[in-house]
Amino acid sequence: MSQAAQTAAAPLRLGELLLQAGLINAQDLARGLDFQQRFGGRLGAVLVRIGAISEDSLLLVLSQQLGLPVLEQAQLPQEAAPLLAVIEASGVEKDWWLDQQILLWQPQPEADMLYCLARDPLNDSLHEVLERLFWQRPVTWCLARNQDIDRLLDVLEHSDQGGEFGSFDDVGHLRELAEGAPVVEFVNNMLSQAIDQRASDVHVEPEDRQFYVRYRVDGVLHEHLSLPRERFGAIASRIKLIAGLDIAERRLPQDGRLNIRVSGQELDIRVSTLPGVHGESVVMRLLPKERETSRLEQLGFAPDHYQLFTQWVGEPHGIILVTGPTGSGKSTTLYATLDAINDRKRKIITVEDPVEYQLPHVTQVQAHSDIGYSFAQALRAILRQDPDIIMIGEIRDRETAEIAIQASLTGHMVLSTLHTNDSVSAFTRLIDMGVEPFLVATSVRAVQAQRLVRVLCPHCATPSEPLPEIVAATQSILPLQFKDMPPNWKQAQGCEQCRHSGYRGRVGIYELTYLTPELQSCVLQRTHARQMRDLASQQGYRTLRQDGWIKAWQGITSVEEVLRATESTGH
Repeated sequence: MSQAAQTAAAPLRLGELLLQAGLINAQDLARGLDFQQRFGGRLGAVLVRIGAISEDSLLLVLSQQLGLPVLEQAQLPQEAAPLLAVIEASGVEKDWWLDQQILLWQPQPEADMLYCLARDPLNDSLHEVLERLFWQRPVTWCLARNQDIDRLLDVLEHSDQGGEFGSFDDVGHLRELAEGAPVVEFVNNMLSQAIDQRASDVHVEPEDRQFYVRYRVDGVLHEHLSLPRERFGAIASRIKLIAGLDIAERRLPQDGRLNIRVSGQELDIRVSTLPGVHGESVVMRLLPKERETSRLEQLGFAPDHYQLFTQWVGEPHGIILVTGPTGSGKSTTLYATLDAINDRKRKIITVEDPVEYQLPHVTQVQAHSDIGYSFAQALRAILRQDPDIIMIGEIRDRETAEIAIQASLTGHMVLSTLHTNDSVSAFTRLIDMGVEPFLVATSVRAVQAQRLVRVLCPHCATPSEPLPEIVAATQSILPLQFKDMPPNWKQAQGCEQCRHSGYRGRVGIYELTYLTPELQSCVLQRTHARQMRDLASQQGYRTLRQDGWIKAWQGITSVEEVLRATESTGH
């Protein structure tokens, strides 16, 4: 009896196992079975294609159901030689193996056994053929990701071409490939794995002979896979197609967005393409729709900073700015702030570009600069809506800044973001935009600068002892609540739980500056930011790096991570 026949007696079917594991719900299963009945195919592949589950999760359950091992990329051949050796020994032409999409190789030189991967490992006829061809050698059937099988089939197919791959430039052919099941499954699975790995962005980057897929996880890019360059055109076209972009246009940048369900989650994805020497770089920003708004107390504020910030946002009017580079968590902080102060007794309106997350009981306005509906125009309309609190996605120009200032001076609380390296630089940035210093000094109440640092993996972090000067500097700035607590310095190691990065998740470090009368005077006199920073330091201001030292002292992050995150600030 073949191995496939033996596994057919499993007590539970795949759909039941997935339901039992909580990986899909009954609605997903019903959709999958309906799709299967109409179009055919294996249920597992169907569920991946409709976005109900990721392939990684599916393979774990299939391995349990079928009793077959799952091979990771590192366990697979990296070149064609091992595959060709088995094909030669079989006496069967290479084209047959490619047509059947089946791969065999000897995992180790001294091993008599063979490993086997196939697109359909339950195909009884394939089992019978291999039993006849290799009746003297045991064949172990295995499971692997479709993208890994695709890579090996590409390697095998082009093994006699010296690695020179062609490319498809015909738009009609690209569209046909982009709508084919293999490419659809690849893109869905790429996004599913990105969600499973908690990635915020997916980068698809072509080079001369390969293209790479990289995920940004906890703010750092990690290479996920590389594939032959000839497959790039169909995959890039698929992404552009579902994002509503022109697949024939490859000379100009394009921006699009799409809503899709992958790995059981609804995603809003922003897509950007940028023409390069080797083809278009494609970047996808992943925004889960079902993500809950973070609470202020979950963002990583030290006790004294949390008390100070909540006091600021409780004031009736004025401007509070959150500053930092792209990807530093500014929007998350503003959303958490609105959620915290939304008592349903005040009218809250936001103007954003784009609206990243929808907040209950908040009027959110989408700016459209491409049709001339700018932040400034939206703000003028908002002021006629009797708001109490206004959130502006970003102050980008003098006009927006001046309207925000007028709103604050007429009794509104205004929250917004600004791109500066630290909190004190926000005042000079507004003045550089052309805003009069007296307007800045009278309207801006406070500025918070922030960065995100990676959180140490709780499974593998080990104790460490930083430099004595760091220890001494941290002891001198500890909040009162921590004074009697022992230090807990740790360093990153790396394990399976954190994918050997040493970190899992991120937390904020903060720098808070309140505009005291002394600082107002500095703003009016256009004092240099360095002198303003020195004055703020005398008033209890703590730099981003100092706040990071406190997180490292607590064992939340490492000294190395704080230095990496605050390198651009220099303090």
